[in-house]
Amino acid sequence: MAETGTLNLEQLLDDCGDDGRGAGICIDAELVPVGGAGTPVNPSIYTGRTYQHDKRWEDTAADKAADVIVIDNVPSQANRLEAALDHNAREIGNPELILDLTADEFDHLPPHLPRRISSLRFPHRNADAYLRDSMLDGAPFHKTELGRGILAATVSEAANLVAWFPQALLYGFWQSHLGKRSQAKHARAWNSEIIGWHPATGGEPAGLTRTQGIKGDPINLQDTAKVTFSEDDLLAGWEYVEGEKSTRKKGKKTDSLSNIGHGQVPFSGNEQGLAAVSFKRITQAATCSFAQLRRVQLGNEHTPEQDAAARALLIALGLHAHSLAFSRGFALRSGTDLVPEAIRVRLHGSDILINIDSSGGLLKESVNHARNVGVPLDGWNTDPAVLLPNPSLTKAICSSWPNLDDTSSGGS
Repeated sequence: MAETGTLNLEQLLDDCGDDGRGAGICIDAELVPVGGAGTPVNPSIYTGRTYQHDKRWEDTAADKAADVIVIDNVPSQANRLEAALDHNAREIGNPELILDLTADEFDHLPPHLPRRISSLRFPHRNADAYLRDSMLDGAPFHKTELGRGILAATVSEAANLVAWFPQALLYGFWQSHLGKRSQAKHARAWNSEIIGWHPATGGEPAGLTRTQGIKGDPINLQDTAKVTFSEDDLLAGWEYVEGEKSTRKKGKKTDSLSNIGHGQVPFSGNEQGLAAVSFKRITQAATCSFAQLRRVQLGNEHTPEQDAAARALLIALGLHAHSLAFSRGFALRSGTDLVPEAIRVRLHGSDILINIDSSGGLLKESVNHARNVGVPLDGWNTDPAVLLPNPSLTKAICSSWPNLDDTSSGGS
């Protein structure tokens, strides 16, 4: 039986130095659906209503590659890790910028939209257009000292990212929203993926569709009858009509009663869904590349000791994010709730298993060490920097979600 140990900061600092020899951390987990092994789950669906089919070598002794379906891919896993950091940001002290949509002009936004968007949820991290199109203390973000530092950051001048966007150095970024001002890129150092092995259908896409059922109706209304209604606001009412064709005219749509939620709703052949899939086994594999993180430098004014401390901090943050997101039962999407039966964490090339339960302590120690040696940590353990959308972004938001109760502006 392999020995279990605790990854310590000294080991990380050695591996993260410019002359470090460590290759990285490997995490392997055996997962089972909450309903038990073999219970069907729903993999991610992609354009064209398909799953991500692939073939992988299950082990070096296999005679042929196995059929697999990617249940959750690398970008999706990164989003889940960031969501875990967001959920625990105050406890961790993780830096945040918040895009605030609580002003009066946004009071009409529907309740499902967020009013405060954390930088831990920005789709493109430090390269996100929401960040570019925001205001800080009344000034355009890109003209403030903080904004200039973040938007101009590169992997070799990464001090502002360690201070405010450490997740970008773990999960990667491409500064593609500034035109010719910057095209800085940094490949992700943390990769994670969940794979379903040996799908019961044989992995053939054509065998993974099903005809869905129908929604019942206790009054059994005639769902093919025509009604006219506003697609934007069903609270504005609708009108029962006869002899009309399905049309769109002057903001109104004429279509079947079933389109406003009444009657039984049959699904046509074009609306077939992808069936849940039963797998022989489900695994998660995650790696953190020390070689990739050794490319991270704070800048010319910083020392190799500070660079190593910053890299160690990033690794500790990644480990803790993984522990928060995946060390207990977790839900990926409807019908896909998974439980880790076994988690194996180790340094590459070592048989010593790492106890990931201690990741929170390692992170705190890494933050303290980084601060003591002078790594810039301006955003850590402090209140979030609050941003407001600029006038153009405000107009775009309000145009996308108009105030349907404002009759003066043409609302219903």
